[in-house]
Amino acid sequence: MKNIISAVLLFISVTLSFKHAWDTLHYKNNPESVKMMESLGISETFVPYLACVAVAVGVLLLIPTTFFLGNMLNAVLIVMIMGFSLRAGNYRMALIEIPFLIMPLVMIWLKYPFKFK
Repeated sequence: MKNIISAVLLFISVTLSFKHAWDTLHYKNNPESVKMMESLGISETFVPYLACVAVAVGVLLLIPTTFFLGNMLNAVLIVMIMGFSLRAGNYRMALIEIPFLIMPLVMIWLKYPFKFK
């Protein structure tokens, strides 16, 4: 059961990482994303770096030896977004990020779901 939950969380986390990377790279196509990034104080020059880190998280999560590092990087990104939200006075967005912060921490606790020997 533990491996099934871990595998589902891994799939969700990897999918979200790649989706966020894609959305971040194409943020100009979505006026709401532009407005959100501006409200958080994220400059346009910082956007490609966020996308690269999101792709890195997705890849790191898939590799058993870098699973822990991928989850830690994911948690740091989420805390960073929460910090930007709090600084901008957007408490709702910071609260919405809490379940997404819990997910990588639970994944670390559950460990990598697939055993390769």
